Amino acid sequence: MAATVDELTMDYEEDGVLVIKEIDKAILTKGAWATVIHRYQQWNKETNDYGPDRYAIRRYRKLNGDYKLQSKFSISSQDQAKKIIEILSNWVNNPNISD
Repeated sequence: MAATVDELTMDYEEDGVLVIKEIDKAILTKGAWATVIHRYQQWNKETNDYGPDRYAIRRYRKLNGDYKLQSKFSISSQDQAKKIIEILSNWVNNPNISD
């Protein structure tokens, strides 16, 4: 468990192998509810190496002094990430236009 937002990580180890390796993260909001974007790689047993970068947006809620995962959204590929960026940029830069 994490007591602070800065301690939140997607790193996950199984049988001595770091199966999910966090590369980076950006904290969008702090407080009782925290929102974090994680950049990570997942271990591929077949190639014995980490796969391509992946991304996840996670919401955490602080309960009893620790942050607990409440919801998550995984961005499946760089193409999907680029589309999300493009759409959000368009909406932010042109708030009165819809696609």
